Amino acid sequence: MTVVACPTCGKKVEWTPANKFRPFCSERCKQIDLGAWAEEKYTIPGAAASDPQDDKLADD
Repeated sequence: MTVVACPTCGKKVEWTPANKFRPFCSERCKQIDLGAWAEEKYTIPGAAASDPQDDKLADD
């Protein structure tokens, strides 16, 4: 059996099909994490998107 730490609170939880909230320990921790994504507290690194307006100005 695999045991992981809940990404939100750190509580140890079993990684099994019976745990419908995995990797979280509860619905509450799952919702807290979803809210953090919605508030853009997490980011995925990557190249900055170009602004189409900037491209138009460069062509002029």
